[in-house]
Amino acid sequence: MSSGDLTVRDITRNLMRELGLTTVFGNPGTTEVPFLTGWPDDFHYVLGLQESVVVSMADGYAQARREPVLVNLHSAGGVGHALGAVFSAYRNRTPLIITAGQQTRTLMFDEPFLGATDAAAFPKPYVKWSYEPARAADVPAALVRAHRDLAAQARRLLITGTSRALRRVLGITGLDRVLHLVDEA
Repeated sequence: MSSGDLTVRDITRNLMRELGLTTVFGNPGTTEVPFLTGWPDDFHYVLGLQESVVVSMADGYAQARREPVLVNLHSAGGVGHALGAVFSAYRNRTPLIITAGQQTRTLMFDEPFLGATDAAAFPKPYVKWSYEPARAADVPAALVRAHRDLAAQARRLLITGTSRALRRVLGITGLDRVLHLVDEA
């Protein structure tokens, strides 16, 4: 297949390989079928039966790896079901890239049951960045941006403790509050 024959799905999957996003956690529906069609043998799809469980599994996996992980949810309904776990991942500072299917543009005028009328705003403020690609061709760039932003975050090590314990361990005096140290390594 020449580079001119590559589809957006092919380009996205190649990027996922390059970015180390070959394990995907999800609870798919019919809107995600095109994404899952012809799923590559070198990819792993970890299926969950409910969206909050899927995000929670990905949260733990990403924390263990200290690298971004991809989550694939089913439309606006799936994002809504997952918001409690998204909040937890946000508070945990877990690097998750969350995708969700959207209804076709022709259906959006009638506000379909599973469609998000303002998809980019829906998960805020508990996401670092949210974007709804206007065209399929915008998906790879959105994936790269999300990964870039989260990869920098994932390399941070947060150490939190009481000021007394940290003063003793670090030999620092004059701390009155909880101390947060961030290692950018």
